[in-house]
Amino acid sequence: MTKERAIPTSRFSRFAKLGSMAGKVAGNMLVSGAKGALKGESWNNKNLLLQPKNIEHLAKQLAHLRGAAMKLGQLLSMDAGDLLSPELAKLLAMLRADANPMPHKQLIGVLKTQWGDNWIDTLSHIELRPFAAASIGQVHHAVTEQGNKLAVKIQYPGIAQSVQSDVDNVMTLLTLSRLLPKDLDIKPLVAEAKKQLLAEADYQLEGSYLQRFGSLLANEPRYIVPALYEQYSTKQILAMEYVEAQPIEALDSLTQAQRDHIASDFISLFFHELFDFKLMQTDPNFANFQYQIASERIVLLDFGATRKVPDKLSDGYRALLSAASNNDRQSAFSAAVAIGYFQDDIVDSYKNNVLDLFMLACEPLRSEQAYDFGSSDLAMRLKNAGMAMSTDAQQWHTPPVDALFIHRKLAGLYLIAAKLQAKVNVKQLFQVYR
Repeated sequence: MTKERAIPTSRFSRFAKLGSMAGKVAGNMLVSGAKGALKGESWNNKNLLLQPKNIEHLAKQLAHLRGAAMKLGQLLSMDAGDLLSPELAKLLAMLRADANPMPHKQLIGVLKTQWGDNWIDTLSHIELRPFAAASIGQVHHAVTEQGNKLAVKIQYPGIAQSVQSDVDNVMTLLTLSRLLPKDLDIKPLVAEAKKQLLAEADYQLEGSYLQRFGSLLANEPRYIVPALYEQYSTKQILAMEYVEAQPIEALDSLTQAQRDHIASDFISLFFHELFDFKLMQTDPNFANFQYQIASERIVLLDFGATRKVPDKLSDGYRALLSAASNNDRQSAFSAAVAIGYFQDDIVDSYKNNVLDLFMLACEPLRSEQAYDFGSSDLAMRLKNAGMAMSTDAQQWHTPPVDALFIHRKLAGLYLIAAKLQAKVNVKQLFQVYR
């Protein structure tokens, strides 16, 4: 059972947590350094800092603060994951794990703030122990007076008020600990982390996206979008219909045809979002999707990371994917320039390497047959290509932030398709948009 742990809510208490963490890490370094000196080993700051117990301590404390650390982890891993040290990659992976739930006293405090002193009369029943967790909230079962089952997402306290300071404090920690490459321009990602986290902390905004996707997909029988219950929703509580379904990663007993169908529907939805809706749910976390085996429908659960796709970006990716599917490097380069990928000071070798990555990522688009994600080593080849780029500091470059979210979504869908060992005719799905 996951242990409850109170979440620091004031800026001071959250900063104090970071200070305590730094002290603990420094103490570990001194003890390990002293032991090494007795053995005749030289002092190495980086090696002492990045010892496993410090990495684990950093992850536990950052996850305890929720929000800022976890959002930075998502953004860094979706962009520069292959350019970062194995130690930071491990830290980010730990940050993406489920966090400790709020203690009941703190939870009830949030419910009173959002629903009033008579919060207990708001619903017929609400489970005080969550059944799911996210980076900035936890989800509870509930039942209305009419007997309707709900999933109620309740935001951790202090998130919205401390976004700016939390992100700055975490970035200071990562910079001082040398866990980030010094030549990687992280400023656009830091600014985006603040902007995105503030948006995700607004559950009324997420509720509007939930309704928007429900409307856009109302005539698509392949997908289920839970209904929003506005009367129970606030800026920090999101109440929606509870839909019975299975986690995507638990679908081991499906036939090959069923798995192919699911992966195909995911990628088809990606194209709809990018080219038709101009609106994209950009977090491809497995936990955000479930599946109804009986009805063979995908359940879409989380719209906090939804972003509008500008027409210019949509058109640019239509051109880029078309060129890559035809193996046309020159047209792909022109499309990348239009998207905003290359600045004047970027060396030609970097441009060529990025184009190689684009062409590689679009390999499924060039397959005349259904692409076999299960047996493909595409993910490993992409990782190796990214690692090769990381050996040259001149090639560390932060691409347009909007583009990062699109790449993150597509890469996540590739992982889902590989997990399902699915075969998908991606070229055919894209054909209508050429």
